[in-house]
Amino acid sequence: MSSGLGEFCKQMMSKNAPLQLSVDSPVIGRFYARSCQQQQLQNGDFYVQFSGVGYAFTNISKKLTFSMSGSVQYAQDFQVSEDCDIYAYFRSSKIQSSDFRINKIEQPFASFMNTLSPMGENFGKQLVGGKLSEGFTVIRDKNGADDFSIGILDLGKKPFHPYDVHGTGRATVENMRTEIHENQRDFVGPIEIKDAGRALYLNGTVDGAPAIDLMVLGRAEGDAAIQLYVDYPMVGPLPAPPVLSAPLGSGNFQKTIPLPPGQYYVMLDNSASAGTVNPPGNPLDDRAAVVNYVVQIGDAP
Repeated sequence: MSSGLGEFCKQMMSKNAPLQLSVDSPVIGRFYARSCQQQQLQNGDFYVQFSGVGYAFTNISKKLTFSMSGSVQYAQDFQVSEDCDIYAYFRSSKIQSSDFRINKIEQPFASFMNTLSPMGENFGKQLVGGKLSEGFTVIRDKNGADDFSIGILDLGKKPFHPYDVHGTGRATVENMRTEIHENQRDFVGPIEIKDAGRALYLNGTVDGAPAIDLMVLGRAEGDAAIQLYVDYPMVGPLPAPPVLSAPLGSGNFQKTIPLPPGQYYVMLDNSASAGTVNPPGNPLDDRAAVVNYVVQIGDAP
């Protein structure tokens, strides 16, 4: 517990927080922390202050971007399962503040309606405030691997992941399902490769769309691309060329990408503004791509 708490803000700043309507539903957006402070209170609770930016997609608003800050007090507890897995529980004992502000709304009518009635901000506050109130669970298995879930998982249960990757000899960065609508993007990361001779291993499936683009961006270029995505209602060109760009057709995919030490984003793009894939662009037929994926780090071939 002590080791994990000491790494909390570092981990929060070095990963994204996927936004889902339920634990087994696709990712509809992400939050990226830009600042984080933590402290241990005298009563043993754990106190966190954070702020950052993010995006989400709804059928009414299309892309919706936001800024958010909050402070939460967590009560700590842990249990050990029959398999010797450690379940660390962080239950929200007090949400001291939660500030959610809409930045941009892609759909003009929804943007106009939001000026009359803050429906977007109410949706965001309910989504984010609800997630904060659920707390979270960190699981360290007997082999030392960590897993994470929003909410309090019963002892012995595991978070939903689309792929079983046990026994691969690689470190799993993210194992999720995401839904990317036309003219939208999703940024997985940041992902840190610490040593030379390593590679990203990407495996998954694309359903619902003929093809999408897969791109790998360096950390600085990825941060800039996310900020542009947040600051403008419509998707646009990337601020710099990607490290790698490749189309992913419908069905299964496997990619091995050797990379030098550094931090990277994996971007999934369903737009005509980057890459080689041009979606049909029929406003009455949004070919959303549902992508089941697992991103791992392992020895380069």
